[in-house]
Amino acid sequence: MNLPQRVKLVEVGPRDGLQNEKQPVPAAIKVELVHRLQAAGLTEIEVTSFVSPKWVPQMADNAEVMAGVQRQPGVRYSVLTPNMQGFDAAVKSAPDEIVVFGAASEAFSQKNINCSIAESIERFRPVVEAALAKGITVRGAISCAVGCPYEGEIAPERVALVAQLMHGIGVQHVGVADTIGVGTPLKVQRALDAALTVYTIDQISGHFHDTYGMALANTLASLQMGVWQFDTSVAGLGGCPYAKGATGNVASEDVVYLLHGMGIATGIDLDKLVDAGAFISDFLQRKPNSRAATAMLNKRQG
Repeated sequence: MNLPQRVKLVEVGPRDGLQNEKQPVPAAIKVELVHRLQAAGLTEIEVTSFVSPKWVPQMADNAEVMAGVQRQPGVRYSVLTPNMQGFDAAVKSAPDEIVVFGAASEAFSQKNINCSIAESIERFRPVVEAALAKGITVRGAISCAVGCPYEGEIAPERVALVAQLMHGIGVQHVGVADTIGVGTPLKVQRALDAALTVYTIDQISGHFHDTYGMALANTLASLQMGVWQFDTSVAGLGGCPYAKGATGNVASEDVVYLLHGMGIATGIDLDKLVDAGAFISDFLQRKPNSRAATAMLNKRQG
């Protein structure tokens, strides 16, 4: 087992987590969530996305949120930018990193953004070039890397193809995402292996949803391959608007509990992270979707 000694978590709760919430979340609450997350020791935070408010009304306050965040040295703030229009708007907020995305499933790509995989990646070329020219890091997300709601299982070759296309336009890092949470450890390892034919172990991360309760098992399987970067979402916020029944991202609290229990450093204060999750869950008027958070909150009340 080639376990890493330290793991970096990219906290996607403020963006990926909140984007599907039906009730509007005010900018002040989003900003406070980011502040609580960085106070807990998160050093990579996906803050918002610069997409059309027609498609994702929850992110219409993107510039306001970015302006409201009191930035800490050593923390990177990333935003999702699907096109040049989004990128031009995002640049004014001075993000440290932008995120672009492509699916490993043709059907998902067509239903999600009305074009083929190859076309979708090609659309990002000017965005990636513009970002790199300004010294902004570019991360790519390969969605539906293990399964698709329309196509079923996805062959690892498709993941390798998307990784190749992304690498070809200058994307520096890719996240292998089990968007609908159907992956199991060996399938996830095969998908990661496919990405590793193009990118190095330091240039890939895992992004797992917990639809079937497999996200932690998939995280462990990735750790055993030496993967040391993961996207997680505080309180298990999030889903996928285009994947029916897909539950939230793996909860940051659960992953931190797993890692700390294995003696793997994260630099994160789990108690403060639980507080951040409780804060946003209270606002949304529901309990955190995290086993570790639930256990710790119950223990405190004990």
